[in-house]
Amino acid sequence: MRRVEINWFRVLVESVKRLNPFYLVRTSPIMFIVELGAFFELPLVFTPSRYLSAWFYIAVFVILVLTVWFSTFSESLSEHEAKARVDYLRQFEKIIIAHKIVGEKIVEVKSSELKPGDYVIVRQNEVIPQDGFVSDGEAFVDESMLTGESEPVLKRKGDRVISGTRVVAGEIVVEIAAEPGKSYLDKMIALISTAKRGKMRSEVMLSMLLLGLSMIFLIVVAALYFVMGAFGNYPDPSLMISLLVALMPTTIGGLLPAIGISGVLRLAEHNVIAKSGKAVEAAGDVDAVIFDKTGTITEGVRSAVEFIPLGNYSERDVAVAAYLSAIGDSTHEGKSIIELAEEKGYRPSQLLIDEAMVASRIEYTPSRRYGGIVFSWGKGKGRSVFGEVKLAPLSRVEKELLVLRELGGEARIVKGAPDAIMKLLNIESDPVIDNIVKRVGSRGDTPMLVAFNENLVGFVVLRDRLKKGIREKIQELKLMGIKTIMITGDNPYTAESIAREAGIEDFYAQAKPEDKLLLVEREKKNGHVVAVMGDGTNDAPALAKADVGVAMHTGTRPAKEAANMIDLDSNPARIVDIIKLGRSILTTRGALTTFSIMNDIAKYFTILPFVISTVFPQAGFLNFLNLYNTVTAVLATMIFNAIIIPMLVPLAVKGAGFKVSTYKKLLARNLLVYGLTGAIIPFIAIKLLDTAVAWAIYGVVHW
Repeated sequence: MRRVEINWFRVLVESVKRLNPFYLVRTSPIMFIVELGAFFELPLVFTPSRYLSAWFYIAVFVILVLTVWFSTFSESLSEHEAKARVDYLRQFEKIIIAHKIVGEKIVEVKSSELKPGDYVIVRQNEVIPQDGFVSDGEAFVDESMLTGESEPVLKRKGDRVISGTRVVAGEIVVEIAAEPGKSYLDKMIALISTAKRGKMRSEVMLSMLLLGLSMIFLIVVAALYFVMGAFGNYPDPSLMISLLVALMPTTIGGLLPAIGISGVLRLAEHNVIAKSGKAVEAAGDVDAVIFDKTGTITEGVRSAVEFIPLGNYSERDVAVAAYLSAIGDSTHEGKSIIELAEEKGYRPSQLLIDEAMVASRIEYTPSRRYGGIVFSWGKGKGRSVFGEVKLAPLSRVEKELLVLRELGGEARIVKGAPDAIMKLLNIESDPVIDNIVKRVGSRGDTPMLVAFNENLVGFVVLRDRLKKGIREKIQELKLMGIKTIMITGDNPYTAESIAREAGIEDFYAQAKPEDKLLLVEREKKNGHVVAVMGDGTNDAPALAKADVGVAMHTGTRPAKEAANMIDLDSNPARIVDIIKLGRSILTTRGALTTFSIMNDIAKYFTILPFVISTVFPQAGFLNFLNLYNTVTAVLATMIFNAIIIPMLVPLAVKGAGFKVSTYKKLLARNLLVYGLTGAIIPFIAIKLLDTAVAWAIYGVVHW
């Protein structure tokens, strides 16, 4: 996916607006306290102490404001980039143009302009613009995007049709019946509006930890101020503010927006749009994934997967007959028959293919429910053509066709619904046919019967195939300890077959939109953090209620609006990458939290000695770093406190890495690598900064 343009001026303006204390107190209490401390510095400029001059207070004020601003700038950038990607996606939305019947004319209008009582004509491969009823004609309608049912539904006069569904065969006239606020789509939107997302457990726990630490340090610093005052000498308020800011976990507080940026940008590399950084972090906690079937796990269209011969005919006979009848068939099913036959090495002779190209076609219609081809040859060609055919051995169907071509005559090959073909050939019933139909249907597949003249040749088995790579990804989810569930509007046989083939643990069939929403709620009540993948309007409520909702880009607009992520490749296997990235974000956040806390403990030893020495001069030995004086020590610590945030942004964006491991091992790794580093770096950096500040202010090289 191409990179989106960032309006840096808007990001800058938004980041400045977010310095509003009322905003910070709601979203980042730590940064609110830092900002509060900064503004407490301003009155001290006009009443400087005998130890510290006015410029010192101004310097501390500027450093603290910059610390807060960097945090708001990172947050603004994260949200702006996510919004820009969503806006970029929306340009792909298509406006449905309806063919409205006005008198004897057909006028093109936008679907939004249609009113109840209007009549529209909908042809093959066109989308139904509004809810209504069929007033004339009949057609097979693909409702999978709304109901989850993979097979097209036959619609006749009086049947209800739903906006957004597609006519796959036939032609119908629809009387518009949708009233404002009462369409199927409106009902889905109403369900979406009642589904709200709560905060993730890890997010709540981290917020409680950071807030708890901040409150503890606030109480400790306040108590220290009054205790020292009780001994007759209150320390300078600026020192206490600096001590409080140094102790608070400002590093992780300032880096959390940067971690959010990393989630959005790294997901974009996988062609997934995340509407917020929080959505990516939430993915790391997911332990249950609910998949829609049609269009999500499966391709959403039926493809030929098997040839079943009947009687004395062979598999090659079925393939050849089906291949020839599919020539000129522009549907996906027809193309898949040709692909399967060629894959199995059953391509007919080129001579017959050439004849089929000019033969008469029997077009498939909803009422007929079969289609095919009719060869018509004049009296004998005058010579044998068997020598011209290089394919050997020839199948029975090929031989009979070539003989008819020599002698002159007609040949008909048809394929379609078994009962329609049986009726065409005047066959009342056949136990063999019935058994095959039941067996194929029990697997969730669709049998298509093939006939050559008056003979039944065999079956072509059609299946809504799994999307490429989905089986392996679901297995990977299991290895990560994640529960997998499939829910669909399809019948139980189809659902069971697809679930078994994909390796999904549990499934629910014949589900309505409300059932999907209830399933999400039930799994959440059982303590699971739930991700939902879907593409249809019927998936929208569940996508909205889920902790992580991933919509396919090929899905409907309500689904994409309800989800907090959109997969531009419409690849359900992408859920593994999303969860891995989410866990990488959590690992990074844990590592940086460990670093921040150890960092704060180290900074405690750089300012506290100077605070205590104002009352107890003999406590100077606590200044084991041999910092130059109070001014240099405070400025060095505050500068380090500010610059460590942008210095750690690359780590926050790139991530600390994720490997499937136990929580104990991750904790040990964080303590050893980031905890130890976080404790050592401040001492070295602050000592160097103190030396630089002492040289800059006093011209003294103090080491």
